[in-house]
Amino acid sequence: MKDLIHEALLSGIRLREKCLHVLDDDLLQAAEVMVSCLQQGGKILVCGNGGSASDAQHFVAELVNRFEINRPALAAFAMVNDASVITSISNDFDFNSIFARQTEALGRKGDVLLGISTSGNSQNVILAADKAKEIGMDVVVLTGSDGGKLGQHQGVTTHLNINHPSTARVQEMHITCLHILCTLIDETMFGSSSSVG
Repeated sequence: MKDLIHEALLSGIRLREKCLHVLDDDLLQAAEVMVSCLQQGGKILVCGNGGSASDAQHFVAELVNRFEINRPALAAFAMVNDASVITSISNDFDFNSIFARQTEALGRKGDVLLGISTSGNSQNVILAADKAKEIGMDVVVLTGSDGGKLGQHQGVTTHLNINHPSTARVQEMHITCLHILCTLIDETMFGSSSSVG
């Protein structure tokens, strides 16, 4: 059993080392897009399924409340929380529409959609990206494996891909990326730096 523990830890370490110099530019670009949105009075809408839904809630909590410094609240909304809205849309339309419908209702030009999908093929996230593009929003996606259909989506502004076959390892890196984005946003908007990078 200890071998299983060690392999999980070592696999995570190796993946982080692999990502060390691969994600820099995409993380910086994603942070720039989000900072620009927030500084202009926009908001960040976040969506995902399962563990990615939890990551959406986690990221929004860090923005709306605080991450590592006390600063003003930032406008973000997780489109995974409202059971009445989600079940209503699923019942009247279909489950694939749950995020696109909310994006249509809440999204405005200049806002940002953050879509999280470990496979890159979550249809409800893809449809949300379609709707966000139609509205004039920037779209940032976090994916795993080969990036799937989201990685090829024409409306995506920034694609953060963790190219690894294990969903668990991908999710661990996703939360790391989200924490890094929180740091970059906080430092740019409220720290000593005047711009990301």
